[in-house]
Amino acid sequence: MSIIETDAVLHEAHRDNHTHRDVNGGWLRPAVFGAMDGLVSNLALMTGVAGGDVSHRTIVITGLAGLAAGAFSMAAGEYTSVASQRELVEAELDVERRELRKHPYDEMRELADLYVSRGVEPQLAAEVARQLSADPEQALEIHAREELGIDPGDLPSPLLAAGSSFLAFALGALLPLLPFLLGASALWPAVLLALLGLFGCGAVVARVTARSWWFSGLRQLALGGAAAALTYGLGGLFGVAVGG
Repeated sequence: MSIIETDAVLHEAHRDNHTHRDVNGGWLRPAVFGAMDGLVSNLALMTGVAGGDVSHRTIVITGLAGLAAGAFSMAAGEYTSVASQRELVEAELDVERRELRKHPYDEMRELADLYVSRGVEPQLAAEVARQLSADPEQALEIHAREELGIDPGDLPSPLLAAGSSFLAFALGALLPLLPFLLGASALWPAVLLALLGLFGCGAVVARVTARSWWFSGLRQLALGGAAAALTYGLGGLFGVAVGG
């Protein structure tokens, strides 16, 4: 994050030292997404089964199966997605690296033209491009950022992404299951704990949005509650149909 300090006359929004939030979300977005996914999916799964008037044991087994299956599915999907993205980026970096080695002057001119298009005087742009192109690794990093919009030194890790998704989903899916594991026999403690968790996740999401924490929390609570109510109703209908 950047801090601005100057004695110059600034726009009203910049008169005081200020910081910017991480608009990319960083680790927060995938972690909260995974936890909310685990919460909503396992809560909906368990309420759907409970709506069919099954035993306490069946609900617990269903919740455990949903936790395990969902966590492994999230981890596998995230690993494949990030690994594929990383391989694509590395392939494009290899192309750029070869171009810098075979046609250094053309690549330097390309960089200079880019700066000119952004308002830099041609002579200055050519000198800046020449100096930046003196180091091959630095040149590769600059071309990657300018042309591909990526940082070669900050590529995502498939293993880290998979592990984070697994843990986040498992923690979220554990919340509606926890009361049953602690001895509860009714469904309402699990629903209450899960809805509180959804409100908390929604409130945390507000850190990377312009919405207030209570609005984000209530929105997520409403969505999760609707999913649980719908599956509970469907479970009741299917239970009656199968029982009949």
